[in-house]
Amino acid sequence: MVIVSRFSRAAGVTALTAPLLGLTGLALHVRRNMGASRAQLRRVTGRSPNAVDGIFANTEPGLPRAKASARMLLNMLRSRTTEGVPAGPVPLAPLDQVAEPSGLAVTWLGHACVLLEIDGMRVLVDPVWSEYATPVPRFGPRRLHPPVAPLSALGEIDMVLLTHDHYDHLDRPTVLRLARDTRAVFVGPLGVGAHLRAWGIAGHRVVERDWDDVVQVAGLTLTCLETRHFSGRGIRRNTTLWAAWKVAGPRHCVYLGGDTGPSRVHARTGAEHGPFDLTVLPIGAYADLWPDVHADPEQAVAAHRDLRGQVLLPIHWATFNLGFHPWDEPAERARKAAAAQDVLLALPQPGRRIDLDVAPGTLRDTVPTEPWWPTPR
Repeated sequence: MVIVSRFSRAAGVTALTAPLLGLTGLALHVRRNMGASRAQLRRVTGRSPNAVDGIFANTEPGLPRAKASARMLLNMLRSRTTEGVPAGPVPLAPLDQVAEPSGLAVTWLGHACVLLEIDGMRVLVDPVWSEYATPVPRFGPRRLHPPVAPLSALGEIDMVLLTHDHYDHLDRPTVLRLARDTRAVFVGPLGVGAHLRAWGIAGHRVVERDWDDVVQVAGLTLTCLETRHFSGRGIRRNTTLWAAWKVAGPRHCVYLGGDTGPSRVHARTGAEHGPFDLTVLPIGAYADLWPDVHADPEQAVAAHRDLRGQVLLPIHWATFNLGFHPWDEPAERARKAAAAQDVLLALPQPGRRIDLDVAPGTLRDTVPTEPWWPTPR
């Protein structure tokens, strides 16, 4: 006869249920990171003229995509793990803290995140401080360098400006810390605000707009602008809007591109809203597999010219390995394209502040244009 005590039965139940509880907790964590439910999103986006049945779409047809065999994909993934990482530690500049924001200054904080100072206001764009750009802990794209500085070192933030809801642009832990520790207003395209409210950020601190909408926030005039990309934090895509932003103060005007592919919309935006003192445009994570949603460096320089920009700050490279190109290729190609087109290309180390509110004729002496990144192996 085998006698099983209540203690051994309890131990057995615990051994069985602990993994299940852990998996349940992980599933809840992942679901929470994904943000608003479809029903919550539909209540916000359902009335948009740019959505059909709650789904947004680009206004331009997709570009031809390369056909990829299994062997080709395997080789691309293999090269991502070797060529897609820097040759050594990514050099970071000490954050230049200023007591009062400038008339116009910008600090690239890595990937798509910039701290913009414009006419006395601080605007933090697409902040991601997490180690992984993914809803699942310790899985997916991992940072190639640490954050430049703690969030608390940025000073008082007047506005957090979001371009779309992908995980490398909208990071739940980061925005929740900013909501807790600052008085910032959160601004994003339609549907992004639903994610923020689902995470407990008070509705009066959330502003969301459709393409071509104009809104006044923190003394600045914001215009939500069409761009060419997509959205989604789960299996279902395009349930929220993606956008670029025009940020205008009394003296200065900046274009924040977020993510975009090549598009005729840049010329239209330049004609209607330009010129811009600064354009911030993505140059990385391009691939033949998705030619219409991520601009390559030459396309970014062309977009800057179409936008009638004065200084181009390239973003969306160096921090997360999201494409299939060598780590430093976006910056190298952007340098060559900018030189050929006589475009003033800013190439700061992450963390270096560039003050653009300078005397006429001295801008080229102010903007860093030389390579700072590690040389290839």
